Amino acid sequence: MIGLLAQAVLLVALAATLGLTGAGLLAGAVYGLVLCGLLGAGLQRHGMPAMGPANVVTFSRAILVGGVTALVVTSFTHPVSTPALVAVAGVALALDGVDGQVARRTGSTTALGARFDMEVDAFLILMLSVYAGDRFGWWTVALGAYRYLFVAASWALPWLNAALPYRFSRKVVAALQGIVLALVTADLLPPPLSQIALAVALVSLTWSFGRDTLWLYKASRVRAAARVRWSAPQPQPALAG
Repeated sequence: MIGLLAQAVLLVALAATLGLTGAGLLAGAVYGLVLCGLLGAGLQRHGMPAMGPANVVTFSRAILVGGVTALVVTSFTHPVSTPALVAVAGVALALDGVDGQVARRTGSTTALGARFDMEVDAFLILMLSVYAGDRFGWWTVALGAYRYLFVAASWALPWLNAALPYRFSRKVVAALQGIVLALVTADLLPPPLSQIALAVALVSLTWSFGRDTLWLYKASRVRAAARVRWSAPQPQPALAG
């Protein structure tokens, strides 16, 4: 309930100061409803009566992403304030490392918190890539769509759901997407350089997803071979005559 109220306050403030369209308001409202519904279900499934301090930070970021969503949808039919969009998205991006620090320092690290943080990041990148697509070509939406295509593929290929080994390079690639999209959204780069930066970000993301997919495939083959080996009938020792 508090989350929905916070989202509503932000949307009303943006509408009053920046002039959101009806579609923008609707998109922000639907986002807030889905956010609170999924988070509530996640807390219940993990047996958590309330959000911890780290999840509160992540939830604050998620509320800001709802504002970004409303502004991006508004931009489809009406110009929006780029500085305002950059400011809201910038704060959400800047807080990305704060929730992790809070979780570690308060001993409140949870699987739900890690997943929540990842999904908020993914949706923010998707919204920024959509905004960039209107100016630099819709191929930039691939920066935000990769995560959701991977999830969709995992429905048909369950081996994609296996746990991946930790790789610092994966964090670097993820951070690069946010930095590049923030720079091009703020018009801090000349158009040709923006195109190059977006292309580099997409290539690095393709490499990261490709490497992880290959690792998961090889791991699935190893597990399949092990299952076959252990399920095969074991030879019985010969009886002594």
